[in-house]
Amino acid sequence: MANPSHVSRVFSLYKRILLLHRFLPIDLRALGDQYVKDEFRRNKTAAPEEVTIFMREWGNYRDTLQTQVLESARDRLKKVEFGAELSEGDLKLFQDEQVGQLYELMLESTKPNRQFDIQEEGLKK
Repeated sequence: MANPSHVSRVFSLYKRILLLHRFLPIDLRALGDQYVKDEFRRNKTAAPEEVTIFMREWGNYRDTLQTQVLESARDRLKKVEFGAELSEGDLKLFQDEQVGQLYELMLESTKPNRQFDIQEEGLKK
């Protein structure tokens, strides 16, 4: 059985990321929410050394996104771009499967007509 404090930290990180996604444009929120849910589900049974890396990287994502959300709230007139550039060195650390996932995510997030047909609550087409 998993350590209750570890489970609490994972759940807290997961919930915080989903909360921060509420501040993303609606189509990116849907894409991000699904990706986060899939990744956390996929890593439920990861080895301890993988969990350490997983938690560190998702914590970094949370921190970056939180900074960007706060920046967008401070300067509403300026267009804020969400995300971060990955260096070639960072990409070399990825496993082939991770590079494939990243590529698929990049393709989906840059499509002119994304697969998600989502409307803001209360707005009708």
